Amino acid sequence: MSSNQIVFQRPATLHQESGQWSVAEVEALYALPFMELVFRAAEVHRQYFDPTRVQLSTLLSIKTGGCPEDCGYCPQSVHHDTPVANQPMMTVDEVVDAARAAKANGAGRFCMGAAWRGPKDADLEQTLDMVRQVKELGLETCATFGLLKDGQAEKLKGAGLDYYNHNLDTAPDKYADIIQTREYEDRLDTLGKVRGAGLSVCCGGIVGLNETREDRAGLITQLANLEPQPESVPINSLVKVEGTPLEGAEELDWTEFVRTIAVARLTMPASYVRLSAGRRSMPEAMQALCFLAGANSIFYGDKLLTTGNPDVEADRVLLTKLDLAPL
Repeated sequence: MSSNQIVFQRPATLHQESGQWSVAEVEALYALPFMELVFRAAEVHRQYFDPTRVQLSTLLSIKTGGCPEDCGYCPQSVHHDTPVANQPMMTVDEVVDAARAAKANGAGRFCMGAAWRGPKDADLEQTLDMVRQVKELGLETCATFGLLKDGQAEKLKGAGLDYYNHNLDTAPDKYADIIQTREYEDRLDTLGKVRGAGLSVCCGGIVGLNETREDRAGLITQLANLEPQPESVPINSLVKVEGTPLEGAEELDWTEFVRTIAVARLTMPASYVRLSAGRRSMPEAMQALCFLAGANSIFYGDKLLTTGNPDVEADRVLLTKLDLAPL
């Protein structure tokens, strides 16, 4: 055998008998040769989804800035000196108009985000009518409002909410390096409330936070071991914003991001894997590899909460080039 010949051992079957993945097993997937990993993920993708279709979501910040949390990546935190100012909540009419425009542009899901640690009951009441009216437009509805208290998830479900987004952000062991104002268990507690109310879960994380590959494997392991697995899994690439603690984070190699998409697909084969924040800086060829590796959802529109996103026309051109159609 030639000394430069690639030698590797394939991990065990994708379906774990116990339903649980170990960090070591997920790291073994990451360690596969790049082309082999993408190929395997593409095969699994085709077993569960039409590889020519992509789910389109639009995200709107209905309450921007002034968040009391200290997430190291977020320009909306009051702990960081960034250009994002504290703004009042949008009106119901403003939100519904934005949802109507999103639908006209081809989006199938409309996501509403608010910069809170968690909604007070009075805050939540103002959002329920937004959810009802967006749902009446024929769109799937999603909300990301932070930590939920008892009974709040049920109110959102009753208003017509389909999905609740609450990301784990990173691996448990890395979490305290990124956020100090809440615990990892707080996030899991909210996810439990969301499931208990019968809502679908949108839950993913961020890569590029100066984490190691083991940390990335730890994040994917946590997501894959949620029971049931999240219906949507957004994979975000850090968008560095001046004034945040992570503005000088080390650049993540693009192949590592594609690997993360592929590993998410292999470990969560029936979930929508969303190519999320950071896509604006990704070349078209990189995005194409992400779709090949199992990404089948994108945020669609010119803004993600407070950071830029490829505009609608650019996305239409790219999807046409790749012969991808919206769901």
